[in-house]
Amino acid sequence: MQTLRIEHLTKTYGEKTLFEDADFIINEHDRIGLIGTNGSGKTTLLNAISGIDPADSGELIAPNDYRIGYLKQMPELDDSKTIIEAVFEGAGPIFQTVRNYEEALEAYGSDPENEKLAKRYSDAEDKMNQEDAWTAESDVKTILTQLHISDWNQQVGTLSGGQLKRVGLAQVLIQAPDLLILDEPTNHLDFDSIEWLQSYLASYKGALLVITHDRYFLDQIASRIIELSFGKLYFYTGNYQDFVAQKAERVERELVAEHKQQQLYKKELAWMRTGAKARTTKQQARINHFNELKDGLNKVQVDGKVDINLGQARLGKKVLEVKKGSLTLQNHKIINDFDLLVKAGDRIGITGVNGAGKSSFLNVLAGDLPLDSGELIVGETVKLAYYRQQTEKIPEDKRIINYLDEVGQSVVNKNGERVSTTQLLEQFLFPRFMHGTLIRKLSGGEKRRLYLLKLLMSSPNVLLLDEPTNDLDIGTLTILEDYLESFAGTVITVSHDRYFLDKVASDLLIFKGQARIERYTGMFTDYLSQETHAKKESVTPKKSSANSSTEDKKVSKEKTKLTYAEQMEFDKLEKEIDDLDERKAELQEEMNNVPGSDYGKLGDLQRQIDEIDQRSEEAMERWEYLGQYV
Repeated sequence: MQTLRIEHLTKTYGEKTLFEDADFIINEHDRIGLIGTNGSGKTTLLNAISGIDPADSGELIAPNDYRIGYLKQMPELDDSKTIIEAVFEGAGPIFQTVRNYEEALEAYGSDPENEKLAKRYSDAEDKMNQEDAWTAESDVKTILTQLHISDWNQQVGTLSGGQLKRVGLAQVLIQAPDLLILDEPTNHLDFDSIEWLQSYLASYKGALLVITHDRYFLDQIASRIIELSFGKLYFYTGNYQDFVAQKAERVERELVAEHKQQQLYKKELAWMRTGAKARTTKQQARINHFNELKDGLNKVQVDGKVDINLGQARLGKKVLEVKKGSLTLQNHKIINDFDLLVKAGDRIGITGVNGAGKSSFLNVLAGDLPLDSGELIVGETVKLAYYRQQTEKIPEDKRIINYLDEVGQSVVNKNGERVSTTQLLEQFLFPRFMHGTLIRKLSGGEKRRLYLLKLLMSSPNVLLLDEPTNDLDIGTLTILEDYLESFAGTVITVSHDRYFLDKVASDLLIFKGQARIERYTGMFTDYLSQETHAKKESVTPKKSSANSSTEDKKVSKEKTKLTYAEQMEFDKLEKEIDDLDERKAELQEEMNNVPGSDYGKLGDLQRQIDEIDQRSEEAMERWEYLGQYV
């Protein structure tokens, strides 16, 4: 069994200890979700386990051939390469095997009489066979297609952030390492790609360690949860739902123990204050016990909750309206003759396939992108805040407190009370010691949380949110969802996060591409269930009636001889099986004559052989069944 032992890992960043004495085992088939607030050190722990940024102390113990594949939040790919070239530049063994084979083939081709080069080529070919690397290119293309990357010759430098993430995901999945580490893998994926990824990981043979804010995804793939909180690791069995329940029980137990400890301390303190002296061995022992109790009196640390209690401007009945709106960008129709009326209090979720123009439509509603034709009408009382997918450019050398002072040094909350910037920062989980911190020292999630706070300080009554779940931790998302539930204004959000959409949206616009937009009222998961059911219905042959189905089974059970049609089928099957065997032999011969460098062609031939094997097996099963009645 391939096992990785993490022993006594410790990492500090400045004065902050991110994790201390981290100690656990990752077994071969583990499915682990790593949870923690933004800035708690989750990505740093992944970097330490992967070896990218080793811990200050501790060690990783694994077999020599143990392989780790790591998808970072933002993959690092060569801008000058095409997508397919960038994927094959990965560090995984299968890519190295392909490169070694190509180099050996080129060297052998230039000097075929050289025995050493011939041996090198032969060994490289054997390695390709051992690792089944001939199909690597076709496998990569299959994965890219599932992730909606179709132009494999597009240059990496022209890709969006979301496309880069999907190419990086393809690169790490094809490596099939012993441990697959994924940092926010669902960011920038639409729901069918997420569903495909869930299925792919369900049958993955190695271990999985993943950070994700997608709670439905975590429920589907995780069988263990590790929580990183205040430098310590806590371990839970089960998925996200199990974690929520078990964590609540853990915190409650610790708080009860803390209360008992405090009560005991107060009792012993009162005894000490009576002027107790160590006149006897028993009294000296009690004094020693008091000192130990005093030294060990630690307050239970619980993750803080973002407190959003900000006021908002009054909103009239008229909010936003699009009349006969049309927009085309780079030959892609976004909307065409589209009408939308947005009222006060509406909760609209926008989702759909990548590249269909969801963010562009949000830019239209924000007034940032003009329509080609039609009209956008904005209500007079609208005070809009737009949480963009890409955080506005924040001066990295500006301090946190100064960044918020651009909006104001205080705001009014829902209760009409004035709240200072300092208090707001504390409510958003930025303790006082961090207020003077340079923004460049914050984690990506902490920057997003700070950006959200700045927007909400403007007291908006209409919120436009573009993929708000990206880079926010689960705790912050939960509070944001609760805030939006009580928000008296209008919310329009673009998201692929099923859990988030279920919580905040009651009306949906599903963008399907080329200005095709479906409207749906209800929960997003209900919509997906209906879509899945409809797809199954479309491919499942319908029975004429329940009676005919029952009759078929009855006839089947009573069968004693073949019908005329079945006899004809049986006679043809033997020839069909022979023809398949003959075709397979031809493909194998063709495969032997294909140049070794053309592994794309080899992969295609191998796929044809696999298809023939499948058809041959089905034909043989049918032939054996019919043969019972001959």
